[in-house]
Amino acid sequence: MTSRKPDEPLARNSRLRLVRPRSLATARRAATTRRTRPAPRPPEGTPPRAELARQARLVLADAVRIARWAAAPRGPQQGPRAVAAGPSASAPLDGPAAAERAAADLGLTPGRVRAGWDRARLAGLVELHGATVRPGWRLQAWDRDDSAVLRGWVALLDAWSLVRPAPEGVAPGAVAEVVEAVPQVLSLLQLSQGPVLVPALLDLLGQRVDELREERCEVPDENVPAPEAPPAPAERLPALLDWALEGLAEVGALTLDPAAGPEGRHATLTPLGNWAVWVKLEQICVAAQSPAGNIEQSAADMLRGCARLTPGPARDEYRAWLAARPLAGAVAELLAAARGEDALLRGLAFEALRVVGAPAEAEVRAAVAEPSLRPYALLWLAEYDGTDPDDAPEVLTREEATWLWVDTAAAVADHGESELLVRHLDSAVQGTVPALLDEVRAVGHPRTVQVLVALAAAHPDPALAKAVRRAAFQVHTGGA
Repeated sequence: MTSRKPDEPLARNSRLRLVRPRSLATARRAATTRRTRPAPRPPEGTPPRAELARQARLVLADAVRIARWAAAPRGPQQGPRAVAAGPSASAPLDGPAAAERAAADLGLTPGRVRAGWDRARLAGLVELHGATVRPGWRLQAWDRDDSAVLRGWVALLDAWSLVRPAPEGVAPGAVAEVVEAVPQVLSLLQLSQGPVLVPALLDLLGQRVDELREERCEVPDENVPAPEAPPAPAERLPALLDWALEGLAEVGALTLDPAAGPEGRHATLTPLGNWAVWVKLEQICVAAQSPAGNIEQSAADMLRGCARLTPGPARDEYRAWLAARPLAGAVAELLAAARGEDALLRGLAFEALRVVGAPAEAEVRAAVAEPSLRPYALLWLAEYDGTDPDDAPEVLTREEATWLWVDTAAAVADHGESELLVRHLDSAVQGTVPALLDEVRAVGHPRTVQVLVALAAAHPDPALAKAVRRAAFQVHTGGA
């Protein structure tokens, strides 16, 4: 048996050569094994997403033009256009003068400008920062991202009650009851798969309003006088239903056909409306069927609960957790979990953000500036931009890939088995252990020492374990 000479380079020792050189594309596979799973299929006859997005773009065409006009740089400062629009969804641009200017520039009537401005705000196409208008992320992605378009239209659908004023002389409580009951009306239209007579919808609306009142029924307080009349008298329901149907028709969710006989008008969901109702029903079902029961947990606890799940069930948990809370807050909570010390949660948080998709783009782009999140954010953005997941790691520099390797090794060391840590060694982009150790020492990950110590303890090859222990000691003492 021959021994290595003291001055022989480590790279020539075959036992310190990795099993085979790996491409950069394998740098993150030990952290997460992502598999594809078919998404729930929409009802038969639903147009493809590209066609639905085309229809949504038509509905919001004026809103997009006006949003771009309002957010376009003007004047010597070339900054976003300043407006004095208040927080109300029905506020004009900055009064009649601005509406006239926009109408002249865009070839629209002032009325269409005001209506388009309202829709732009409701659909999230613009953001108001004080007296300044800035383009929202949906407007920036409008021409290239069908998901952004559909999410913008769904936001407009959710705000249908703000599109037109409610009937005069109706108490706010009556309006709120009808708004709360409308999803039941939309569900009937979706299940009917065709036109439904307005009188039938009126019967359903009345029943649902009665149910809502019974659900809120409480033991009366003797000190509080009883109301003289119910908040939504039955004689006002027809006017409120007409208001709801006309508002939904204005946002493109349904069509109202004139009376075709003695029974009166009928309503039919548009393809967009049919698809949107189906999506919302699916979200409710997912939220109600959380297999691991993590809906009520914080982001960090939810991710810990998903750590042992395979990718498919884990994505189901992410969807259920996201469906139960506002997206903006959920994205912020996931990123906060990713900033913690647990490297496993960092990788899982970005897997959950992949389920979020386009609404997380702005926050993920901002996370690129944070060293601990940068590799994960770059991979997320590459896949979001259409890069194949196997090719996405090519966007990382060698240093970023090495940092990600150490971070993933930390997750495996904290939560995985020793064999997983040994197998993780093969995912390094470097071809030899000496090259890997040199770059690991240079990258400056805060968990480098712990990772190297754990790898040395787990690896069965004495020569390799000795080299790794020596590297850990050098990092710990600040040596070369």
